[in-house]
Amino acid sequence: MENVKIPELFGSMVFDDREMRARLSEDVYASLKRTIDENVRLDDKVAEAVAKEMRDWALEKGATHFTHWFQPLTGVTAEKHDSFIEPTKDGGVLMEFSGKELIKGESDASSFPSGGLRATFEARGYTAWDPTSYAFIKDHTLCIPTAFCSYSGEALDKKTPLLRSMQAINRQAMRVLRLFGNEDVNHVNTSVGPEQEYFLIDQKLFNQRTDLVYTGRTLFGCRPPKGQEMDDHYYGVIKPRVAEFMEDLDRELWKLGILAKTEHNEVAPAQHELAPIYTTTNIAADHNQLTMEIIQKVAKRHGMVCLLHEKPFAGVNGSGKHNNWSVSTDTGVNLFSPGETPYENAQFLLFLCAVIQAVDDYQDLLRLSVATAGNDHRLGANEAPPAIISVFLGDELTGILNAIENDTPYEGVEKVQMKLGVHALPRFFRDTTDRNRTSPFAFTGNKFEFRSLGSSNSIACANIMLNAAVAESLRQYADELEPVAGTESFQETLHNLIKRVITEHERILFDGDGYGEEWVKEATEVRGLSNLPTTADAMPKLLDPKNVEMLIRNKVFSEAEVHSRCEIMLENYVKTVNIEGLTMVDMVRKDYLPAIEEYLYTLARAVDSMKSVSENLKCRYEISTIEKLTDLTDNILTSVEALEEALEKLKACGNVFDSSAHVRDSVLPCMSTLRGYVDAAEMLTSAKYWPYPSYGKLLFSVQ
Repeated sequence: MENVKIPELFGSMVFDDREMRARLSEDVYASLKRTIDENVRLDDKVAEAVAKEMRDWALEKGATHFTHWFQPLTGVTAEKHDSFIEPTKDGGVLMEFSGKELIKGESDASSFPSGGLRATFEARGYTAWDPTSYAFIKDHTLCIPTAFCSYSGEALDKKTPLLRSMQAINRQAMRVLRLFGNEDVNHVNTSVGPEQEYFLIDQKLFNQRTDLVYTGRTLFGCRPPKGQEMDDHYYGVIKPRVAEFMEDLDRELWKLGILAKTEHNEVAPAQHELAPIYTTTNIAADHNQLTMEIIQKVAKRHGMVCLLHEKPFAGVNGSGKHNNWSVSTDTGVNLFSPGETPYENAQFLLFLCAVIQAVDDYQDLLRLSVATAGNDHRLGANEAPPAIISVFLGDELTGILNAIENDTPYEGVEKVQMKLGVHALPRFFRDTTDRNRTSPFAFTGNKFEFRSLGSSNSIACANIMLNAAVAESLRQYADELEPVAGTESFQETLHNLIKRVITEHERILFDGDGYGEEWVKEATEVRGLSNLPTTADAMPKLLDPKNVEMLIRNKVFSEAEVHSRCEIMLENYVKTVNIEGLTMVDMVRKDYLPAIEEYLYTLARAVDSMKSVSENLKCRYEISTIEKLTDLTDNILTSVEALEEALEKLKACGNVFDSSAHVRDSVLPCMSTLRGYVDAAEMLTSAKYWPYPSYGKLLFSVQ
């Protein structure tokens, strides 16, 4: 990257700790840091001082407006821009920004999804500054990360429950750490590094695909002769056009303090990945929302479109967002770091048990936290994990837990030195655990990788449920251990607790192939794990009493907020599939059927013309194609009529539960049948007549 000093570029558009320390008075800075680090309530005078310095910094950077930047339940971010100008008596203006404007904004709460929490006439909503996430400048606008709530205080966003879940796990983890004598620890934070997968295709071809424009995925399209079979795209040489895009993307992300670290080609043609360095969960959630927005903006500058849909192309890998999650203390200790002797590390083993129990007890919550119409197409295929949630630990930790459960000595895992047969190459020790790409929830050394998230998902949803579930496990452990803290029976109680958790929850541990049919049978019939293949199956589980009670007990959601989330997510599922269905009908009736008919007419004329020359000409290709396409045309018409009928019946469903079930049982099967016939017709129809760019052109359009 020529003429760019990255340390100077990084965070240059962020009002971060460097700027605050340099600009704020010592007292104001200290007070703000206590708010950020220790969750102390913000002082109004401090807010006023911060607002003044934030304004001056923003004006120096060329900003003209400010906005409260928030994350409503739409899945994308929202912002309303106000200029800094305030009129003066002489007809001029001043550039002003007050502490009141920093702390609180107003928005029309009824115009965002609320799941029944707000009626249209109950419009007022509030945005409240989140001082734990730095303000930044984007497109000449000062963006202030905020929470979003209704007039009566219900959370209408994804940030507020995420912050609550972080408080919950901090509260319970601190109780457990005190039992192990950790008196120097003041706070526990969860951290996340979300790997972002995406596709890049040519803008001109994108504009020609109605389905991509309306839905973000291809609803039709037969496979090209070459896909990902050769594995030549994965980690392959990055094409010049993509390399220029990635360089530009890095610049934009680094300006905003986003820790973009790794980039490479993914498995499918036109698929790529960006991975950041880990950071605190709420900041990681903000950064990932920005990353998705900026990827799409930068792609357009380079004449491309970034597809964030989980399954934009059938037959090749879908795109996920691997959520690398860990828990650390403010003293820098990773609580999932096993150390050199994990068998003797009781604190690590207890936190490990907390995760195992949480995933088992609340496997349905974790599954529904990643449930969307798009992700339903991805889970269980082409290296995406199955819908059945399980935990992979690897050989060493599995051996340790088995030894504890059976009260037998732990023999340890022999360290194997890798010898590659070439003297000049270095020798190194093999890791004590392999990677399992089919596991939804895998331990990877000092963190857990939750692989089930879809590429367009906000990471907030999954981390809310994960934090809350682990907090609940830790709460139970603290309740059991605190009465014996400091007594001779503490170690025995602790050992028995760890042993009991391993025994009661070992069903969730699975190190094998998650794709096999035998695993589905074993998981559901033998182990009793839940299998929730679609959003319609998964989302209603949010309202199960055990889930509602846990989320309320840990102060992550109120009961009304839980019900609203279920309603909103099912509504999104139904609306998404309905739009896809209507788009299919539109494409078939206006483009596909007319195109096939035109080609049939051309073939028929060719037969007539050739027969007029000689009755002995067989015209095998023409006649055979006419017969096949005629049958397919009839089937396409029948199928599109069936889809129209299913979509019409969707309107009559009484509630979101009935609607989502109808989508799953009727609309989606009709869509699949229709696609099959249209894709078969594409294989028989001349490319000259086919109305849309093919898969081959789309997947190999960027060189």
